[in-house]
Amino acid sequence: MNAPVDVSFFARAAKPLTSYRKYWAARFGTSKFLPMSRAEMDKLGWDSCDIILVTGDAYVDHPSFGMAVIGRMLEVQGFRVGIIAQPDWQSADPFKVLGKPNLFWGVTAGNMDSMINRYTADRKIRSDDAYTPGDVGGKRPDRAAIVYSQRCREAYKDVPIILGGIEGSLRRIAHYDYWSDKVRRSIVVDAKCDLLLYGNAERALVEIAHRLAAKVPVEQITDVRGTAFVRRTDDETGKGWFEIDSTSVDEPGRVEAQINPYQTTSEQAAGQGSSCAKEDGQQNAINNVAASAGSTGATGLNDSNSEVNPVIKPLTFVPNPALYGKGSVKVPPRDRSVIRLPSYEQVKSDAVLYAHANRVLHLETNPGNARALVQAHGEGVTARDVWITPPPIPLTTAEMDFVFDLPYARSPHPSYADEAGNHDGATKIPAWEMIRFSINIMRGCFGGCTFCSITEHEGRIIQSRSEESVIREIEDVRDKVKGFTGTISDLGGPTANMYRLGCRSPAIEAACRKPSCVYPGICQNLGTDHAPLIKIYRRGRALKGIKKILIGSGVRYDLAVQSPEYVKELVTHHVGGYLKIAPEHTEQGPLTKMMKPGIGTYEKFKTLFDKFTLEAGKKQFLIPYFIAAHPGTSDEDMMNLAVWLKKNGFRADQVQTFYPSPMATATAMYHTNKNPLRKITRDSETVDIVRGERRRRLHKAFLRYHDANNWPLLREALKTMGRADLIGNGKHHLIPTFQPLTDGNYTSARRKNSTAVAAKPATVNPVKEGRLLTQHTGLPPRQNGAGRVAGTAAKKLR
Repeated sequence: MNAPVDVSFFARAAKPLTSYRKYWAARFGTSKFLPMSRAEMDKLGWDSCDIILVTGDAYVDHPSFGMAVIGRMLEVQGFRVGIIAQPDWQSADPFKVLGKPNLFWGVTAGNMDSMINRYTADRKIRSDDAYTPGDVGGKRPDRAAIVYSQRCREAYKDVPIILGGIEGSLRRIAHYDYWSDKVRRSIVVDAKCDLLLYGNAERALVEIAHRLAAKVPVEQITDVRGTAFVRRTDDETGKGWFEIDSTSVDEPGRVEAQINPYQTTSEQAAGQGSSCAKEDGQQNAINNVAASAGSTGATGLNDSNSEVNPVIKPLTFVPNPALYGKGSVKVPPRDRSVIRLPSYEQVKSDAVLYAHANRVLHLETNPGNARALVQAHGEGVTARDVWITPPPIPLTTAEMDFVFDLPYARSPHPSYADEAGNHDGATKIPAWEMIRFSINIMRGCFGGCTFCSITEHEGRIIQSRSEESVIREIEDVRDKVKGFTGTISDLGGPTANMYRLGCRSPAIEAACRKPSCVYPGICQNLGTDHAPLIKIYRRGRALKGIKKILIGSGVRYDLAVQSPEYVKELVTHHVGGYLKIAPEHTEQGPLTKMMKPGIGTYEKFKTLFDKFTLEAGKKQFLIPYFIAAHPGTSDEDMMNLAVWLKKNGFRADQVQTFYPSPMATATAMYHTNKNPLRKITRDSETVDIVRGERRRRLHKAFLRYHDANNWPLLREALKTMGRADLIGNGKHHLIPTFQPLTDGNYTSARRKNSTAVAAKPATVNPVKEGRLLTQHTGLPPRQNGAGRVAGTAAKKLR
């Protein structure tokens, strides 16, 4: 047996998920699927639902879908849980299909942010939705969390609304909205929900559900970690906190006058309307001594009634600022301290204060030392504060096992099936198809990449399952999932190789405020032992009926090079032709803004990868991901990246342009031109931002330098940059001088999203050196032919 040892030493001072007394409705038992209709409720013997979950995704009962995890967690606590999936939001009637919930509504936009799900990075509407049967777009509204909350309130106005999911989590404070190009209010205010749960919310939701079941008013639930809510400024429940004002930057101090070097000290003092105490004191002392000597005369005796010398003063002791916080000065307890961020009105009108607020928010993300945050919205009679409690306490390994061992059906709801009961063809849900045979072994990420929202949502404390739990799930997939042929498509998580990695010291982990454990280098306190992961790989592929275990999650290669044994195990047994890694760029300018390692680390990993591939006698290749138009990227940076791609024989099949998601650090850079990775002041570091369609197109064109449609734009840019030497027909040139028969216009690499494309039979992509996929959605690449260069030009470019 493998003992469920926690990855992190983090002190879990929280009530275990399994310690609650079950609600009375536990007598109804568990259901194969959570009901989506009154008919299903009748079969279960229910007259009503205690909790109704509303989601923008199709209902797939699988631990990779948030609604399934939340639903099953509440069910095992004894609550009757129903699901309304992708309701028609044009009226409140579809929200009444299961009746009135007894306790509360649980609302989420789905596994993806509804705006990112619907729009491309160029703000074009997508025609597909991987979380909908048939891959059909348009089944959820824009800003779905707000719309669903409003309809729930309209349906039954007295029922509390608990909002959660990635969309709400990333909008918990005032945030920049890329699609409207403005700063929007906290979603707690716009959705008018009673509580927002951010991050992985099992712990908070179970606590809140039991309190509501015990008839505790929802407005009194203000002490649960991982929540956000609205308070009026005069609310008595908000009293008794030590408020730290962080609403401004660069406060001016006293302005000192310039000193004239030709004036004496007395003259300078006289010019300021005062006198020099030092010189005056010396003169007074002389006078006093003389007077004292004259008064004593021949007797030499002191007069007991003489006045006290005004020059002689007692010593005064003042606190030493350098010792503040080291025991000499008491500081407010962190659990009763709240940081007041700049108000919504301030961050909306002042980009510098927005960057400052973003920096403070990211500094308060460690559950071990984070303080509560508060941000004012509105003024006068409409004034109210959005309170955000510290992040939730990470789950223990035993609790992670409990979550993943719940009785999931591991398939979509039967209502989506075709006549034969299958979920293929017109009823296929691509997102489920991708994770159908995959296993999630951990949560969290301590990478801290500025363009990514995983850390903001799941935290940087790694929460890992036990080896036994993972093996049980592999066996369940083998024995119960229809269509399994012996291949596990992924054994990973947010990253492939952070399983059971964490800080070596519990004290340091609880006190650390660094945004990343691996940038600018791997922290000396971080354990990088990959042995537990290697062991689970070997045990998994040794199971009867398991032919292959692939690693589909992205490998953090800067960690992997610390364990050549892991790289050998990975390359020899778990790569199916391609392996995804994400250097993101080659130049230091953008890499420092992304908090990613240099390209030299990629080269080290590639050396190991090629060595072990050769030893295994296989034909395998790396798929490096790159981002165009990221903050801090200059045109010269993209040109150098294109030259590197050409030199190394890579041709990008699909291009990922930087997508400013809410609350990400890189999004704050994009909006403010400031760098929140450093202290924000009015004159602090500025960041080069890629704005405007033409410049974004140019950066994408550099990634797809081999596409003939991009050559006119690239020729013009290279000449402007003074790099016409890269234009020519030799192997060392980036683009040729000739132009093939194309229309010369830019065409999106994801043409399916904006242009009708004739249906083509799906083909299996062969393993081919130099093929580059830069799609960051985590979904399979689209078969749209966008990666092919027309006609003979393709041959000439090789």
